[in-house]
Formats: sequence, structure tokens, C-alpha cells
Amino acid sequence: MIRRRVSSLLRSAASSARSGGAAAVLAGVALAGAALLAPAIDPARAQAAFPYGQELRMDTDPMKGSKKIPVIDIADNGLAEIELWCNAVKARLIVVGDTVTVLTGPRTERQCPPERARGDDEMLAALGQTTHWRVADDLLVLSGGPRELRFRMQRN
Repeated sequence: MIRRRVSSLLRSAASSARSGGAAAVLAGVALAGAALLAPAIDPARAQAAFPYGQELRMDTDPMKGSKKIPVIDIADNGLAEIELWCNAVKARLIVVGDTVTVLTGPRTERQCPPERARGDDEMLAALGQTTHWRVADDLLVLSGGPRELRFRMQRN
């Protein structure tokens, strides 16, 4: 199945190259490489120390007038549910070594004050720009974006 998909992508890239699309060739080769690597990358095995299967609370104080603090609940397979300051999103965390990519889906459309909506926007932007992670004591630290995001592991 994967070989057919890769062969199809490479044929498509070659066809684009004949029609002058060098960028399409690069994209085809990149997609083919990703298709080959996708089954080999198991998020749960990519980094044993990553806090899969845990709920993490952002290491910050609540916004004025609220008790809510953002939470990331990361499943063993890298899927996550993220409660922001107001809304929520589903996400996938792809971890390889000390690098991480956070892919978020659409957010819920809850009514909220402007400062919380702005907080959601800022947090989603920071998550989208995250490139690295580390665990320090009981904190998951996500870095690479405009600011570090720190999430405390819940020890019940």
C-alpha cells in the first residue's frame, strides 16, 4: 500500500517536472519521504520521557475574574485535547527526539470576554510555533515559539 502511494507520488512529481514544475518535484519527493517514514514514527516510542497519557495544567495564574487555567490532556498515541482560556481544540503532538510539532484542529466557538479570546489566539499561535520540548522537574516546557509554554504534570 505504501509503496503504491509513494510510486504514485513520484510519478506525479515526474509528470510535473516535465511540465516545468520544480517546486512540485520537491513537494512530491518530500511527500514520498513522509509516506515512507509515517508508519515508522510511533509517537509513544519516539521519546520515552515525553509525558504521554497525562493531563498537564499550564503553569500560570488564572486570568482576572476566572478560575480557569489551560490544560493539555495528551493520550498515549499523541492525540490531545487542549482546553484554552475560553475555547478548546483537539490536536496531535508529533514527537521525535527533543523536537515536537503541535497540529491543532478547529476550536470550539464558546462566547467569552475579549481578553480570554485573545489569550486563546496567543496560546494557539505559540503552540503552532513550538519546535522543542524538555521536561524539567514536573514541568513540560515547550519552546521555539514567541515564548516558552510551561505545563505542570498533575500528580494525583
